[in-house]
Amino acid sequence: MAQPKPTLLQQFNFPLPEQGQARLEQAFTIIRPWEAADADAAIQQHRDSITVLLSSALTSTPAELIDRLPNLHAICSVGVGYDSIDVLHAQGKGIQVSNTPDVLNDCVADMAWALILGTARNIAPADRYVRSNQWSMQNMFPLSTKVTGKKLGIVGLGRVGQAIAERAAGFKMQLRYHNRKARVDVPWEYAGSLLELASWADILVLATVGGAATRHLVDRPVLDALGPQGILVNIARGSVVDEAALVLALQEGRLGAAGLDVFEAEPHVPDALKSLDNVLLQPHVASATVETRRDMFNLLVDNAIAFAQTGKVINLVPPLR
Repeated sequence: MAQPKPTLLQQFNFPLPEQGQARLEQAFTIIRPWEAADADAAIQQHRDSITVLLSSALTSTPAELIDRLPNLHAICSVGVGYDSIDVLHAQGKGIQVSNTPDVLNDCVADMAWALILGTARNIAPADRYVRSNQWSMQNMFPLSTKVTGKKLGIVGLGRVGQAIAERAAGFKMQLRYHNRKARVDVPWEYAGSLLELASWADILVLATVGGAATRHLVDRPVLDALGPQGILVNIARGSVVDEAALVLALQEGRLGAAGLDVFEAEPHVPDALKSLDNVLLQPHVASATVETRRDMFNLLVDNAIAFAQTGKVINLVPPLR
């Protein structure tokens, strides 16, 4: 007699690739609360049978939800960041948490460089200038900023940060980074403090983790250290930057420009940022390519099925302190 399939709570309502969804359907009984007339009641009805929860970097998984599921043993998240999950609480209850690292490094690094180039060279304003028929010999477009040879500072030299750094070689850039501690396995110079790095850099790229430990890591003193010619690029988390301080720095000319893929209260973006020509905005799409999203979802499914079959996820988030 066939064993009953374990029950999985799929928290998010965006579709998985067809093959990935089929693999999940084969391995699990899936609860989709957004399809129910009462999502909360659907979770409550199945709370005792749910052993695996599918989450995402954009889906909140608080302690309250974790505590509602007494037999939850694994939380499998799509995305490299896990600040949307109360990981510490989950780990304290012996629940494994997984993410999908590595498969998105290249696309996120590519987006960082798109924002660097787009911001420095005024790509979006120049596009609007042409489309609005302003281009004439009497109304020449303003000069932009050279990227090659500039000083690049990277905050967070993890997998994505290193991929960003490696691309800098093609632009003949000087490079320094700031981490919680220096790495001995990379050739780049370590900056002992964020203020030191911002004071040195022409372009500062944020590739650090989100969460309480890095909230408003980039504040007014850091923005002032980067200075009126400096460029800030954020492909990390919106919470890493004091957004109100950023708006003021840009409006007052204390910061040169910003390229942003993430924001503090997504999907809300302050109107003040939208009104500035020295800001390039993206809707949190650094990893949003067909190839990378396919790989991310496949790894998500791999983690969930691995847990069902072996009791262990593949990409275990290390214990938080």
